[in-house]
Amino acid sequence: MFDSLSDRLQGVFKSLRGQARLTESNVESVLREIRLALLEADVNFKVVKAFIDRVRDRAMGQDVLRSLTPAQHVVKIVREEMLALFGDTDGGLPPAPRSPRVVLLLGLQGSGKTTTAAKLAAWLARQGRHPILVSTDVRRPAAIQQLNVLGAKAKIRVHDPAGEMDPVVRAAGALREARNTGFDVVIVDTAGRLHIDDDLMVELQAIQSAVEPTDRLFVADAMTGQDAIKSAGEFNRRVGVTGVVLTKLDGDARGGAALSVVSVVGVPIAFVGSGERLEDLEPFHPDRVVSRILGMGDVLSLIEKAEAAIDRDQAERLEQKIRLDDFTLDDFRDQLRTIRKMGPLESIMGMLPGLGNLKQLADNKPDEKQLARIEAIIGSMTPQERRRQDIINGSRRKRIARGSGTTVEEVNKLLKQFVQMRKMLKSIGGMGGGRKGRRKALGMLQSLGQRR
Repeated sequence: MFDSLSDRLQGVFKSLRGQARLTESNVESVLREIRLALLEADVNFKVVKAFIDRVRDRAMGQDVLRSLTPAQHVVKIVREEMLALFGDTDGGLPPAPRSPRVVLLLGLQGSGKTTTAAKLAAWLARQGRHPILVSTDVRRPAAIQQLNVLGAKAKIRVHDPAGEMDPVVRAAGALREARNTGFDVVIVDTAGRLHIDDDLMVELQAIQSAVEPTDRLFVADAMTGQDAIKSAGEFNRRVGVTGVVLTKLDGDARGGAALSVVSVVGVPIAFVGSGERLEDLEPFHPDRVVSRILGMGDVLSLIEKAEAAIDRDQAERLEQKIRLDDFTLDDFRDQLRTIRKMGPLESIMGMLPGLGNLKQLADNKPDEKQLARIEAIIGSMTPQERRRQDIINGSRRKRIARGSGTTVEEVNKLLKQFVQMRKMLKSIGGMGGGRKGRRKALGMLQSLGQRR
C-alpha cells in the first residue's frame, strides 16, 4: 500500500546523502519533494501543511545545518514527525474496566466489517480470550449467514437466535449469553449502508444504549482514501468512535488514509487488515509502519509472524538435520509451507531492512503460484526420491513432470536449486552466514518464486 510513497521518500533521502552540508535552499527543495510525495499519496492537505511546517522548523536548526551527517538528521526528524501523525498510542484494544467487554463494529457497507469481526475474534482467541460473535445486520441478504460461516471457520461461537430479526434484541441477547456462559468479549457486527443516513445512526444509538460498548471501532476501507476519513469523522460526531480499523492495506491504495486518520478524526488506528485470511489482522504499530515506509524494515513484525508459523520442536529438528547434512526435499517442502503461512512473500520481504523497495527485483518478484508448483513437483516424487534426490534419473524426471503438470525443465531447475541450497546451508550453518549468506538465501528464494 505504501510502496509509491516509500519509493518517493527513499529517493529524496538518497539525494540528501550526497550533500556534505545542508543549506536552507536544499532543505526547502527536500521539503517540496516530501510535500508532493505526501499529497500524491492522498494525505489530507491540511495534515501535509502542518507536517511540512513542523519538519521545516526542526530541520532549519543550526544543529542540523552544521551536522556532519545532515541526511541522517533529516531522516530522524521526518521519522519522528510521521510517528506524531499516528499519535503516541499503540494499536490493539486498551484494558477494559469490565467484563464482558463489548466491541461494536461500525462502518459503511462493503468496508469489511463482517470479515473484520471474525478476524478480531480469532485474534482475541489467540490472546487467550473467549469471544462471542453476533450480527445485527438484518437487512443485507446473507449477512448473518456469512458471519456464521466465518465463525465456524475460526471456531468461534456465534449468537444467532432463530427467527429473531430485531437488531437491538440480537445484540442484547449476545451480551446476556456471554454473561451466563463465561464469554469475556462480545463482538457486535452492525449493519452498514451505502452512505450515512439517519436511520442507520438511530439504530446504532439504540444498540449502543442496549449493550453499552467498551469499544466502538470504525471499520474503514483504505482503498477509498479520504472518503473513508470523512465517513469516520461523521460516525465519530454522531455515535462516538474510540478507534479505527483500516482494511485492505494489501491493496494498491496510496496510503493517505492511514497517515491522515488520527489527525483528521482524532482517534487512533487500532487494527489493520492486510489479507483475506482470518490471521490477516494485527494491532497497528506506528513505529513499525513508519520504519517500513522509510525503508528501515520491520523485523519485529517478521519475528512475530515467524513465531506464529514455526513450531519450536520442528525448528530444532530442522536445525539438527542441517548440521548433519540431512536436509531432504521433504524438509524443503515443509519450509515452503511454513513461509506461505507467514503471508504474501512480497509482504515478508518488505519487512527486511533494505528490501522494502521491491521494484529493484523487477520481473523476479516472488510468485505464490510458483511455490505451489514446487510443492506439486515434490509431491509427485516417491518417498525414496524425496530422501535421495541423486537417484532421480531422466525417466524419473519425466514421470515427476507428468504427475505434477509441469515440465522436465522445471523439475531439473528445482533439483539444481535444491542441491545449491543444501551446499549453502551446510556452509553457513543455517542462519549464521552473515551478509553474503543472506544474499545467497534471498537470491535463492527469489529464483524459486520467480514466474516462469
